[in-house]
Amino acid sequence: MFDPDIAPSGTLLGLLQRGRGDGTLHALAAPRAEALAALHHCVLRDPRRDWQVENRSLYYARLCLDLDAGLDEIEQHLFHPDDLVDDDEERTGLALSVLGHLAAYGRSDALRLLRRYAAAGSNWEWALDELALRDDDTGLRGLAPAILAHFPRTPDGDAELAAVVRGAYEPRPWRLWADDPDHGPRVRAAAERGAFDRWQRQLRPSGPRPGWSVHDILLWAQREHDLKPDARRPDAAARCLAAVAGPEDRPELLAAAASAPDAARAAALRHLAEIGDPEVLDLIEAAVTEPDASQLVSQAALSAFERMRSIAALDRARIWAHRPDALGDAAAAMLSCRGGQYDSPLVLAALRRTVRAEGPDAQTLWTLVDGAGRLTISCAAPVLRHIYRETASSHLRGRAARALAATDPSFAAGFAVECLWDCEESTREVAARHAATADARVVEQLRRLAADPAEEAEVQTAVRSRIGPEAPGF
Repeated sequence: MFDPDIAPSGTLLGLLQRGRGDGTLHALAAPRAEALAALHHCVLRDPRRDWQVENRSLYYARLCLDLDAGLDEIEQHLFHPDDLVDDDEERTGLALSVLGHLAAYGRSDALRLLRRYAAAGSNWEWALDELALRDDDTGLRGLAPAILAHFPRTPDGDAELAAVVRGAYEPRPWRLWADDPDHGPRVRAAAERGAFDRWQRQLRPSGPRPGWSVHDILLWAQREHDLKPDARRPDAAARCLAAVAGPEDRPELLAAAASAPDAARAAALRHLAEIGDPEVLDLIEAAVTEPDASQLVSQAALSAFERMRSIAALDRARIWAHRPDALGDAAAAMLSCRGGQYDSPLVLAALRRTVRAEGPDAQTLWTLVDGAGRLTISCAAPVLRHIYRETASSHLRGRAARALAATDPSFAAGFAVECLWDCEESTREVAARHAATADARVVEQLRRLAADPAEEAEVQTAVRSRIGPEAPGF
């Protein structure tokens, strides 16, 4: 996770960094040199705020094909001297994924570049995964000597090899190499060792185990948190409490939720929220609003409240939703997910308040945007259009598109058209179901998506529902 430098949304670079469909359309209309410069900037400097969940690779690969882009810049980036000292996946992952899609589209130069990098690059595992999906058996077998050379024939090297084989995202290359007469014995031994290590861990788990009483579990949660603050022991302790706590333990749990040390208090709050204790809402409010409450306790209280499903929790959310703090945000999120139509004013007010205070990239907007669409709040359309244009998160933009489809009558002839070129497949699916076909570009792009083997099945299903034999205009 990192915070990239995103250009303004009205520029070509800003559109491409966001993965908007308008980015592709503007790039195809711009001077080719300018479009290529912006494209390479995005591919070589990953613009995603969370590269593990946001999609860009297919989007950029398709634009590479449309612009007939060469691979010199990507090659220089992959084999830059920085690759010898910086093995962070974020530096090369997007470029390698783009090459993988280009190889799938038949670009042999991309396939050759992937093979070279897999043999010599620091992020060779990512490149190997891309090749496992696209390369033939001969090409993969030729990589065995270079890949296995990463692991010296020592006990430590063999252990590292076993770990890599066990955790391989795409096992196809390792299965091929296991049948190789030269490298097979070592690869098979690594696979067997990995399986044995997994069996040993399952047979003799080494994790800590609390005593089997409420008091012991709370003590264990606090002790383990003191030793490993990032281990999320309160969550595990809450699950244990669900198995052992009875009515006779309620006084002790209420006392712990009110004033116990942080980890024990967090565990008690979550457990009481899950069983719907009548006093837990007051305890949650106190945990969030106390001036000296720790972040662990306040976050645990908010999380416990968000998981509640009772009518009492909804009623309390309607009271808290006016608050301009984290408790108000959690209450508005609950109303967005489970509130009724009469809660629309509260959700809309929270949506507007969050955009004004935190901008179009606030994490709390995700649920509020969904709520605006679920409740069909037509007055929210101007705010949703602003979020759609300005957010740097392609996931949030996709949520805004779905909400606009439910709230904005102009969506079909407006944003839905550009969404057909969006980087997120879920956004393209929304566009395929709603984009007005009066625009000739829509018909052409729908046909292209239907015929593209790289397109997701959900998108193609949506497209075919629009361009079937009975569909007008096709």
